[in-house]
Amino acid sequence: MVSLLERNKQYSIEEASELVKKISTTKFDASVDMAVRLGVDPRKANQMVRGVVTLPHGTGKAVRVLALVPSDKEAEAKEAGADFVGLDEYLEKIKGGWTDVDVIITMPAVMGKLGPLGRVLGPRGLMPNPKTGTVTMDVAKAVSEVKAGKIDFKVDKYGIVHASIGKVSFPAEKIKENAEELMRTLMRLKPTSSKGTYVKSIYMSSTMSRGIPVESKSVA
Repeated sequence: MVSLLERNKQYSIEEASELVKKISTTKFDASVDMAVRLGVDPRKANQMVRGVVTLPHGTGKAVRVLALVPSDKEAEAKEAGADFVGLDEYLEKIKGGWTDVDVIITMPAVMGKLGPLGRVLGPRGLMPNPKTGTVTMDVAKAVSEVKAGKIDFKVDKYGIVHASIGKVSFPAEKIKENAEELMRTLMRLKPTSSKGTYVKSIYMSSTMSRGIPVESKSVA
């Protein structure tokens, strides 16, 4: 399958979205991932690229959401699709090491209780953050957005943003549109202090496949 990739060729986003389906050899429905190397220095606070994007076709993954809310907000969180809803009992479970969720959504008034759990939640990327919309007064809206395909991302220490943008079972057109939405969001977040080439390279891959080099100008 690797022979489908031509050496030293950069593919358009349309070509990559079709190829990623062909080179995936896993028996399960593999994820489609993007790795975008940016011309930023993440060690500098004014060059940290972090944000959220709502993919038009979702990620294809079932996202498990925990809503840590007071009792008067439980009904609306459940109605919006949260998988786990409550407060003190879940704080106790997390204290004991339970982190069997993908996203935690809470309210500003509850954040004080989450502080001591930073050592459990932080390393797993589960600590709610106002910047990613997971600390909010409108819990129902936040839950439904996450369920619909809202993801958050941030540049790693090497200047690379990694994001899952779908499944190989998606039609190529949907993979392409999700990729384009991610790139549009990254372009909007370009730090004013970033000089030179902002998008240095883009690779699309599926779980366990090689990366397909994508032409920056085809999406950026």
